[in-house]
Amino acid sequence: MADVTTAPYSAPMTDEGAAGSADGEVAGGLEDPGSLQPEQGGLALADPEHDDHDRTDWEAAAAAVLRKAKRLRDDDPDDAVWARLTRTTLDGIGVGPLGTPEAVTDLTTAGRPTRSGDWDIRSFTDRAALVDDPRAAHEHLLADLAGGVNSLWLQAGPSTDWARLLEEVLLDLAPVVLEPAPGEALATARAFLDHVGDADLAAGTQLGAGPDDEDLVDVARLAAERGVLGLVVDGTRTHDRGASDAQELGWVLAAGVRALRRLEDAGIEPAQAAGLVELRLAVTDEQLTAIAKLRAARRAWARVLGASGVEDAPVRVHAVTSRPMMSRYDPHVNMLRTTVAAFAAGVGGAEAVTVLPFDAPLGRPEAFGRRIARNTSALLISESHVAKVVDPAGGSYAVERLTDDLAVAAWAELGRIEAEGHDPAAYDARVAEVVAERDRQVATRERPLTGLSEFPSLSLEQPERAPYDAWDAVRPWGAAYEAMRDDPPARTVFLATLGPIAAHTARATFATNLLAAGGVGVDVAGPTEGPDDLVAAYGGQPVVCLAGADGTYDEWGERAAAALREAGASYVVVAGRPRDWADDDAAMGVDAVEFLGRVREKLS
Repeated sequence: MADVTTAPYSAPMTDEGAAGSADGEVAGGLEDPGSLQPEQGGLALADPEHDDHDRTDWEAAAAAVLRKAKRLRDDDPDDAVWARLTRTTLDGIGVGPLGTPEAVTDLTTAGRPTRSGDWDIRSFTDRAALVDDPRAAHEHLLADLAGGVNSLWLQAGPSTDWARLLEEVLLDLAPVVLEPAPGEALATARAFLDHVGDADLAAGTQLGAGPDDEDLVDVARLAAERGVLGLVVDGTRTHDRGASDAQELGWVLAAGVRALRRLEDAGIEPAQAAGLVELRLAVTDEQLTAIAKLRAARRAWARVLGASGVEDAPVRVHAVTSRPMMSRYDPHVNMLRTTVAAFAAGVGGAEAVTVLPFDAPLGRPEAFGRRIARNTSALLISESHVAKVVDPAGGSYAVERLTDDLAVAAWAELGRIEAEGHDPAAYDARVAEVVAERDRQVATRERPLTGLSEFPSLSLEQPERAPYDAWDAVRPWGAAYEAMRDDPPARTVFLATLGPIAAHTARATFATNLLAAGGVGVDVAGPTEGPDDLVAAYGGQPVVCLAGADGTYDEWGERAAAALREAGASYVVVAGRPRDWADDDAAMGVDAVEFLGRVREKLS
């Protein structure tokens, strides 16, 4: 096998790898009626005098909004909006506010999603569920298949009761995707194939060996003999530990290269081995990067195969909605997260998509969670028609640019892993740096988590689920907030609202939400006219938080703080910028985790 790290990433940008013929025609669809084609250049705007705007007009309009929001100074040039509105991913990739033609003029990469039609809706059943209650697991599988699921992803083992589990399952129609435990790949594959016998198996059936499994070669040979897939390169586990998109992609490429080398050394040529492989990747609710990530994976893996002398090999991608992005608190928000992630997976061209149930972080999902999960894909396919177009994001300036940037970053990560001799410690150290940066962004709420760091509710009753271990290796993005919510303080904060409701609502709401993110409740003073009203409403809480307008702070904020201290308060917080008379302050951009830690300490 060629040394992939010496193969240049760039190649001429063509439509190779896209659905269609060499001359660029796309397969399928209806013929374009030439009589309906407008004259080129004839689609002028209805009112060109008022609607024909250029980039400088957009810059001026956007700059006006940013100046009003105090995000641009009056003397900043209008074109500063590009820098101000460009966000940077954890991989250091800039994502601008608009895609422009100039963003793709230097692109030279190729390879686009090829899936035509519906994606494979794949349900997931964890290992413990198959062992603890095989009958219930069987009923869940039948319900999934009856509800629109196409394939079954099972964390099975050698002792799985296949006869009971797969009773009434038509294996020639519904692919089974195995995920055996480490060291059990060959035994699990043999047990499954022994159960199946000579029966036909659906395309997409996967024996599920991993790149580093001891029995990889034997499982690959079994898969080749049986005409099914045999190898899963699973990036979701490193994603679960906190890896960035490029780090996950780089790890997948490196693990795939290791597997191809092992198989080639055992006499299985790369062309044959490539046909046994499925890539498994996590997709998040960061829509653009998730779409670009799947497209980048396809491009980069095709480059690996090209360096191995394999051309035009199919690239099969299984997308799984991210575990770390989900939260145990306000879990129904997870439905929104997984819907966006599933949309991105479909647009990104995934052949199979698994939407994890919204209640999965709480424990073993129940029937309702599984139903919502499978229906998410069904609605996107059947009602939103997301699967009707091959590579719907293709040609988007922003997506094409981001796809290429991610592919290049992933290729660079592959190079680092290769140069380090696939040393896991070196890779883990880089992941730890990303985790630290993500934690900082979550703590300062630059990366908001709805229902957890933003708009949390302390009154919502948590659904109860049976415990299981499927989430044990997951490091949630909101782990710091979840830990505080798990151990709420017994005492509340007195929210000393200064002035009438209209004057204090904004800051009172901000402070209430911020404190609730740490499991801290508040007792609200209500409308007040002076320190005496606050003292009258005060209930002896050790921590008080003043919330009002800047003018009110200037007028009687210091007197209010002094009066509350005299009444028994030991720690005074002000909602807004720091004040000399306050012990602490809470404003936009504050490290919320550190702030909440201080407040909780004072409440203990």
